[in-house]
Amino acid sequence: MASKVDRLWAVIEPYVAAEGIELDDLEIVGKAPGVVVRVTLDADGGVGVDRLAEVSRRLSRLLDEEDPINGTYTLEVSSPGLERKLRRPQHFRKSLEREVKVKSRIEVAGARSHRGLLAAVGDDSFVVEVDGDRREIAYGDVVSARTVFTWEKAAKPGKR
Repeated sequence: MASKVDRLWAVIEPYVAAEGIELDDLEIVGKAPGVVVRVTLDADGGVGVDRLAEVSRRLSRLLDEEDPINGTYTLEVSSPGLERKLRRPQHFRKSLEREVKVKSRIEVAGARSHRGLLAAVGDDSFVVEVDGDRREIAYGDVVSARTVFTWEKAAKPGKR
């Protein structure tokens, strides 16, 4: 029997694909009556706030009709943002050659915290380059992972 996430994915993914948007992630958090369905959408060039609001309204109606949850819930629809969570291999692939921060269950190269360049992505593992050291980490050993956005300091006005 399919899980609630699988049932939701089967309802939402074809709809957003027809809209030219990718279903990037989906999770159900909390317990009744406080269940939250988090839908993360992405597209080439990103998904703007107005587009997210429009798709959110349509998804809400679609889910009301299909009722894959069988109960009350709150629907949250968002884009991955500047610092995106990396939960699936496809998230890692999309973030190749970006700076990432990863916490692992086991020590890799003597550490459980790894911040560096996402240098390679495979089917079962990925490589983070930390200070010239390449650390291969299996997806199953990841506690948390996300991209890192670094603000570039702008020159002060009037300074050269």
